[in-house]
Amino acid sequence: MNCLEHISSPQLQKIHSGKVRESFRIDQDTRMIVVTDRLSAFDNVLKSSIPYKGTVLNSISNFWFEETKDIIGNHLIKSIDPNINLVKEAEPIRIEMIVRGYLTGSMWRGYQKGKRVFSGIEVDNGMIRNQKFESPLVTPTTKEDSDREITPEDIVAEGWTSTELYQKMTEVSLSLFNFGTKLLADKGIILVDTKYEFGLVNDELILIDEIHTPDSSRFWSSAAYIHDSDKVEQIDKEYVRQWLLANKKDGVYPDVLPDEVIKETSKRYIEIYEIITGKYFKATYSIKDRIRLNLCMNNIIKDGYVIIVMGSPADLNHARKIRDILNGYDVFTDLRIVSAHKNGERIPLLTKEYNNSIEPGVVIAVAGRSNGLGGSLAANLAIPVINCPPFKDKMDFMVNINSSLQMPSNTPAMTVVDTNAAARAALRALNLNRLKVMFIKEISDVKAALIEADKDIRNS
Repeated sequence: MNCLEHISSPQLQKIHSGKVRESFRIDQDTRMIVVTDRLSAFDNVLKSSIPYKGTVLNSISNFWFEETKDIIGNHLIKSIDPNINLVKEAEPIRIEMIVRGYLTGSMWRGYQKGKRVFSGIEVDNGMIRNQKFESPLVTPTTKEDSDREITPEDIVAEGWTSTELYQKMTEVSLSLFNFGTKLLADKGIILVDTKYEFGLVNDELILIDEIHTPDSSRFWSSAAYIHDSDKVEQIDKEYVRQWLLANKKDGVYPDVLPDEVIKETSKRYIEIYEIITGKYFKATYSIKDRIRLNLCMNNIIKDGYVIIVMGSPADLNHARKIRDILNGYDVFTDLRIVSAHKNGERIPLLTKEYNNSIEPGVVIAVAGRSNGLGGSLAANLAIPVINCPPFKDKMDFMVNINSSLQMPSNTPAMTVVDTNAAARAALRALNLNRLKVMFIKEISDVKAALIEADKDIRNS
């Protein structure tokens, strides 16, 4: 399925990987947030992802950020891809402000068991499932490993935020909920409940994360609610929650969804996107290719990388000669030190990053004597590996070149002795069209120079 489950690149500095979103450092004041297609329910991330879910979540949030900016400022700077935003670096307030308009979901499940107090708010007896409250309730929870209900008094007492800020968060949350309720009512949708998250930028309260999405909110069809308020279906993630509850075994929820549930969930996400935004949802054939192009166009990453992995600091001068050639071709380069024999446990960390990178890459292994490094890398990497070993003398050459050339089975490491040639072989292995143009020009220039040299000799 065409899903974005994660994003990786040696060019990106990851800050945090959450249940759905991944954050990367751009500069001191800016971070990049990637909304994946991962799905979480009951505090667990499922193994099944939902096609186009990340695009829907990010696009809907951006719609609401624009619509509600007069109520409160938000963290959005620029959207550079349907799944990716550049946002202001904010100090998050680790409280989720949950606003509920109806008695449903987890609150109803607790109510059925006799619970009447939620985050310090007492709910009347005698209510029925999906009944509307006289006015929306704010029931905050903490953002911890497992969300925890908390009262406004405990929020202040435990130091989550101040009384003044919490009061402002409450006022803004209710304003946002009322605004969303009215806008969606005109589209035939009920905003049942939702959550808001806030942060501080220069001591100013702003809205962060997401707003009025199928992940953060519960939506009902107004017509369906009028027809049967008890059995009204949700156009949101609750559909998956209900399936998980129905298929729970021995107290454990499934972590894999059947294909029909995945397809139906994707359909519901797309449907609510089109209803809310009024725009037709256009699917992308390859999400990762699109993201790579957009990251390059916005100068977030280069279109390819070459990583030079050395066996020891003694190989640094040799590695620098290779990098000097690479620097003329506008690719990302990096120097790393990993010994196959002394700290080989780091190799799986590198391979995980490089194998999942959004852009094409090549690794050049620089290791003297018995070259176990190139073999270890090539055995684990899904990208090209080129050995370019350094030599101290002829004896060292014979020892090293033998080990570099004689790789174990299914270990496709190539060996190039000259540093200039190794760099150019790596650039060709990237298979980038813009580099092909440069190489064709270089080849043409060499041919032309030879022809001129031949003429000069013949005429001398």
